[in-house]
Amino acid sequence: MYCIIGGDQKEYGPVPVDQIRQWILEGRANGDTRARLESGAEWQPLRSFPEFADALAAQSPRFGLAPPPIPAEDPTARLDEYAARGATLDIGACITRSWDLLRDHFWLLVGASALILVVNVALEFIPAIGQVAGAALSLVLWAGLDWVFLKLARGQPADMADAFAGFQINFVQLMLASIVTTVLILVGIFLCVLPGIYLMVAWLGFGPLLIIDKQLEFWPALELSRKVVHRNWWTIFALFILTTVIAIAGFMAVGIGIFVTLPLATGAVVYAYEDLFGVGRP
Repeated sequence: MYCIIGGDQKEYGPVPVDQIRQWILEGRANGDTRARLESGAEWQPLRSFPEFADALAAQSPRFGLAPPPIPAEDPTARLDEYAARGATLDIGACITRSWDLLRDHFWLLVGASALILVVNVALEFIPAIGQVAGAALSLVLWAGLDWVFLKLARGQPADMADAFAGFQINFVQLMLASIVTTVLILVGIFLCVLPGIYLMVAWLGFGPLLIIDKQLEFWPALELSRKVVHRNWWTIFALFILTTVIAIAGFMAVGIGIFVTLPLATGAVVYAYEDLFGVGRP
């Protein structure tokens, strides 16, 4: 079984050899299309796999062009599947993998994190509309930062422009999620504190990722996130506390430490997302 990166830069699979051969013959994939074994090997171009040599040789003259997007299945059809997986998290492994990712892509991840943080703070100081703009665009911006980490974690190329992917991928749903979560979390905190904390943990970690990665509408994404978090509540709550402490510790370190600890915390959450929702997970 193989996973493959479509022309829309999304991951598809795992699928059998015959399915990829069919995509090659249909012009949906070519020798430059990246693929890997389901077991988690490194991404390689399809021409590196001898089992696809005959299909590539028989490909139409479109060979060499960027493959068009592979039609994706309706993401809402898999909500129950994700919610029922019952996967568990290893917090230490999430932190370790995040550190390795930060070490390998230090300046990109630090720069993207600093950029999104500064833009978020700057929004609050816009006269008259600052707080409204912050409430409407917060998750749009943070989802873009998550997108940078997610692409790198999956072995895909990323750059600083990806930090603003939330304005291009499912923007309206991210904006609605930002407004709704802000209002309901504040209401929960005002009423009894604990409901607000519950919703914060249940929604903010994985909700934006589900919207930008799976391209779900905001409410199904928030509900799916809540269901999965509820099944793993104490572990994910511990991850939430730990990443918050890491970020605060960076801020306490003369302020500038936040630019290192924020990407470390973000990466840990992204790897937790991959463990719970990633393609090919059991």
